[in-house]
Amino acid sequence: MTWDPDRYEAWFDTPEGRYALDREVQLLQAMLAGWPRRKHKLLDIGCGTGLFLEPLYQMGLDVTGIDKSQEMILAARKRFGSRAELSVGNGEHTGYSDNEFDYALLWSVLEFTEDPEAMLAEAARVAEKGLLIGFLNKNSLYYCMNVRGTGSSLSKARWFTWCEMQDLIHETTDFRPTVARSALAGPMKTWKSTGISNQINARFLPPALGAFVAVRVDFVNMKPLTPLFAWKSEPEMG
Repeated sequence: MTWDPDRYEAWFDTPEGRYALDREVQLLQAMLAGWPRRKHKLLDIGCGTGLFLEPLYQMGLDVTGIDKSQEMILAARKRFGSRAELSVGNGEHTGYSDNEFDYALLWSVLEFTEDPEAMLAEAARVAEKGLLIGFLNKNSLYYCMNVRGTGSSLSKARWFTWCEMQDLIHETTDFRPTVARSALAGPMKTWKSTGISNQINARFLPPALGAFVAVRVDFVNMKPLTPLFAWKSEPEMG
């Protein structure tokens, strides 16, 4: 699939696109909250125009982005400047060393590659501590009402169900998801920042429900960010 940076960014300038982007960023931040970030390196595979590099950078990560499209990388460099290392690269064969990064991000990219298994395996190879995966849910109302049968580029992508993604992760990495949530439970016409629609679409839900699903996969047992003793109640005074 050929990507046009201007067309890609234009979608996120629509009211529905801005709302969807905000929910995806919030979901990304929620998934990242369980990981140490300062002085940790993350590789964004299929970074596109760099829309999600900004929140990653603001959360304290050292970010690197690759994309197979030179046009997308040029747009990302224009947005992000020298704050990230950005290069044209193949997500199935990145050229990085084993465990070169702490984390890898695959955000709305597995649907659009010819070999999602190879891309996921490559992400697991270069990431020492874990993966973040964002994907479009084939069982969502958005797919059924706004995508299926339309003949659009989105309808030609490989959409995953939550069950399929769990199997893909386990079979490819030998790990299972640590945590997963979704957002945007309603069809696209309900993606609004006011009223009951916002209450439905903004809420983080079980992964099978929303149009967009975020999954965190931990490769190591992270130490809790809050010491265990902080959760214990004070002893009663006799």
